[in-house]
Amino acid sequence: MKAFTVSKVVTVLLLAGLVLLPLYSQASGNIFILTLLTRIVILALAAASLNLIMGFGGMMSFGHAAYLGIGGYAVGMLAQEGVGSGFIQFPVALAASALYALVIGALSLRTRGVYFIMITLAFAQMAYYVASGLARYGGDDGLTVYKRSDFSGLINLSNRTQFYYLCLACLFGVVFLIWRIVNSRFGLVLQGLRSNEQRMQAIGFPSKRYQLVCFVISGMMCGLAGALLANNTDFVSPAAMYWTRSGDLMVMVILGGMGTLFGPVIGAVVYLLLEEFLSQLTEYWALIMGPLLLLIVLFGRGGIMGLLGRFNRG
Repeated sequence: MKAFTVSKVVTVLLLAGLVLLPLYSQASGNIFILTLLTRIVILALAAASLNLIMGFGGMMSFGHAAYLGIGGYAVGMLAQEGVGSGFIQFPVALAASALYALVIGALSLRTRGVYFIMITLAFAQMAYYVASGLARYGGDDGLTVYKRSDFSGLINLSNRTQFYYLCLACLFGVVFLIWRIVNSRFGLVLQGLRSNEQRMQAIGFPSKRYQLVCFVISGMMCGLAGALLANNTDFVSPAAMYWTRSGDLMVMVILGGMGTLFGPVIGAVVYLLLEEFLSQLTEYWALIMGPLLLLIVLFGRGGIMGLLGRFNRG
């Protein structure tokens, strides 16, 4: 009970900070805080989507950043062709991400273990090289999004505060959806497949169908993050799909607590704040960040959420 209370308090404080800090940024005129928080919230959404398949479904995808790039390119390419409506851009981003996830999942789920990891990585790199070859849309140099998505006056994405709260609402919506999925019959089957797939198959559950549906839902969620990211940076490039970005998302999930509801959000906040802080100190910040993350993984089984639980029990 105590461990649950500590985790709950930390989570509530974090969520309160995400809600209230932009108000301080607006009042003080410190735009940097709002800019940093917006990036954190968007990548936390992407990390939460990865946690759905990795933490709850037991599918270790190493190519999740592909959907981040696909969602971003859907917005950028439509804007380039004169389609600026967010009511078109965002559904296209979700549909394109879902379609690519369907293809990847249908093929990669025929394998398991390291082979599954390598196939998802290969598909992500394939998307990366395709985007790099799109000369019409910037190729290696990336694509500038000159105008943010237009929602017919309902919300102005050019307003930093409004855009931030849209991103935060999307994050809360995705976390709520994941909670509903995990606690549904569908989610219980997924967790059963993660624990013992052969036993679940023997009972009569079509494991691949459940896993494929979960894979597609996760891809759509990450595609939403990609569409938001393109609007945030006013730019999209193949680098968003590179394997190192997928590695960053995996680190966020593991750091916060894989298989927990708010763990990826906490992991994204800690990881990106550490990255920002250390990069201000030295250009060799990665040499400091690496050992720190290694210590947490070695001595903090279950990530930050696991550490909170053991700290309270101690």
